[in-house]
Amino acid sequence: MTLIELQRDMRAWLVRDDAAAGRRFGADAGPGLRVYQNNYRAQLVACLEDSFARTRDWIGEEAFHHAIVAHVERVPPSSWTLDAYPRDFPATLALLYPDDPDVAELGWIECALGEAFVGPNAPAVAADGLGAIDWDRAVLHFTPTLDLGPLSTNVAVIWTALAVAEMPPAVELLPEPGAILVWRQDLVSRFRAIDQIEQQALLAARAGLSFANLCEAMVAAHGQEDGIARAGQLLGQWLADGLITDVEERPLSR
Repeated sequence: MTLIELQRDMRAWLVRDDAAAGRRFGADAGPGLRVYQNNYRAQLVACLEDSFARTRDWIGEEAFHHAIVAHVERVPPSSWTLDAYPRDFPATLALLYPDDPDVAELGWIECALGEAFVGPNAPAVAADGLGAIDWDRAVLHFTPTLDLGPLSTNVAVIWTALAVAEMPPAVELLPEPGAILVWRQDLVSRFRAIDQIEQQALLAARAGLSFANLCEAMVAAHGQEDGIARAGQLLGQWLADGLITDVEERPLSR
């Protein structure tokens, strides 16, 4: 047996409990293989337990354990680091709880907060240094820890209550779907619920739409006065949140 064949058989045994792969290690290897498999699964379970404490509080210990077992059986690790393993757990929760979107949304928040905490550093731009910016040529650059996820319930309020050990409110569907915004400001991972208007504005600005064109889009959608006011409010909020890391002045296109 070559080294690569040995490695493939070990992976097949650990991930799928492949009996044929296990037999190729020899008749006496069974007990040792079980030890390896137990340690492998125990590490994955511990990783998910550490990453989704609020989700466990919300659905209960038994249901959470069932979800973890289902995830370990369904999704093997695909990265060199165990820190990446929680990324697919919200998708498993969505499969297990198709009629309860709050569960997967809560899991997504927890996963995104963890990702933001270990994300790359990018100091926020100082608002008091933007007085000389030509906003007709301005393009915003956002922190690399910024992430957006779908939001259809009041799970943001539920998470906050669970985090301070208070009784969470009952699940409610939002009047209209929005998004959850996650990022790291200084050394703290943060989130807030946003509406569709801010979600679309963020997506467009992050994709490179100039601030002037963003204002034009706001005016087209909401009228001159309300559109300009909303664009200004969004810019102020993004600066206060530390989402913007640079404001680049690009040449005007002819």
